[in-house]
Amino acid sequence: MASSMLHGAENIANIRGRVYPNGLEFNRSDLHGRKSFLKINLASGNSNLRGISKRLVVPKCSVSVPRPASQPRFIQHKKEAFWFYRFLSIAYDNVFNPGHYTEDMRDEALEPADLNSRDMIVVDVGGGTGFTTLGIVKHVDAKNVTVLDQSPHQLAKAKQKEPLKECKIIEGDAEDLPFETDYADRYISAGSIEYWPDPQRGIKEAYRVLKIGGKACIIGPVYPTYWLSRFFADMFMLFPKEEEYIEWFEKAGFKDVKITRIGPKWYRGVRRHGLIIGCSVTGVKPVSGNSPLQLGPKVEELRKPVNPLVFLARFLVGVMAGGYYAMIPIYMWLKDQIVPKGQPI
Repeated sequence: MASSMLHGAENIANIRGRVYPNGLEFNRSDLHGRKSFLKINLASGNSNLRGISKRLVVPKCSVSVPRPASQPRFIQHKKEAFWFYRFLSIAYDNVFNPGHYTEDMRDEALEPADLNSRDMIVVDVGGGTGFTTLGIVKHVDAKNVTVLDQSPHQLAKAKQKEPLKECKIIEGDAEDLPFETDYADRYISAGSIEYWPDPQRGIKEAYRVLKIGGKACIIGPVYPTYWLSRFFADMFMLFPKEEEYIEWFEKAGFKDVKITRIGPKWYRGVRRHGLIIGCSVTGVKPVSGNSPLQLGPKVEELRKPVNPLVFLARFLVGVMAGGYYAMIPIYMWLKDQIVPKGQPI
């Protein structure tokens, strides 16, 4: 019962694993057929795992749910994302964001980034209105933090926040960062990867800009298991599976890759609908220099002309799919109020 409450009541699969003080360690052969180990930290509900020994329950969204992986979703394009936030920025901090990414979630998601010095150089990629940056500057001097985003409308909101006045705030592309190699001690990106046409390229860039021993922390969505949520997720934007995050980090060259699961308290650990902010993934850069991964040309160039009718159709369909995910937190909050505590929702 405790495991069902933690991971969702539907579409779950058993995987052999062992309990460790800092989370769970799974034999990678269960996921990819290779003999290595993957550590997953469960940021909430660890106490519910006491007494579980040989077999553990994890969401099937991390293992075997089929989905098209190669085609970007309707809002998983830079131009659609730009216009999506042109309107969303108006009410982002006060209306949309609180249902998906609370201050408690933010602070919990940043813990694995080890922001342990005021003097660290930190880049916040896809920083938007600076919500995550506010969590960063609790631990790092604002003058050492750079906020980068492609949306001037989001960044305009960040510039208005007093704690961020000393931050460098610049426009830029997550797949082509304007920083020197071996520049930063920490790379943070929250709520951005879901819009990247080529997430592997973005993570490769994260590796490049970090110093040796630096840590990348990407905070993003998790893929749903519930059929209707999968349908809208596959139209809306990128909801990676957990093993996809791990694979992208490892291919880019990161070591000690870990996932910490997060979510709003009123979800009670249920992940079957997917979470727009659902996990925090970290990796350490082991050697200086560029990523060992070689990639071809960009999937999408901003300067490339776009058919305006095709653009409008994609944009409207993507926004409608996004409307579904705007309602999910309300639905889960209502269930949390109605269903007695201690029972799965």
